[in-house]
Amino acid sequence: MPPLVLSDDEVQQLQALANSRSLPHSIVQRAQIVLACGAGEANTAIAKRMGLTGMTVGKWRKRYLELGLEGLHDELRPGRPRTYEDDKVAEVINRALQTRPPDGSTHWSARTLEATGGHGSATTAAAPPAELAASATQDQGAARIRP
Repeated sequence: MPPLVLSDDEVQQLQALANSRSLPHSIVQRAQIVLACGAGEANTAIAKRMGLTGMTVGKWRKRYLELGLEGLHDELRPGRPRTYEDDKVAEVINRALQTRPPDGSTHWSARTLEATGGHGSATTAAAPPAELAASATQDQGAARIRP
């Protein structure tokens, strides 16, 4: 493997990722792998210390060399594309967390959220009203959660 030389700026960014408590563990671990590679450790030593395989360490070293920080993130996987945008899902979640139902209850249910226009499930969270009507007749009202 070619040596991994990191600039001071790259080291700072990687340390921020490696020390994060809010990022997914996979990203944190990958940043730790790259930092260890940049410190001159061998793939086998890093793998043994972190409880990984040498191939895993080699994969993230190579991905970082080719793509930089972007290489630490997962690649898109095959399958059906997401149906709803993140901002629409976040809008429904925020509504449920920051407001109270108009009937005076303390928690939202899928039905009360949907009745006020907030859509009750993740499946219907971002769908326009026309899609809601179509999906309700197709599913006979069954709510399915899809990311």
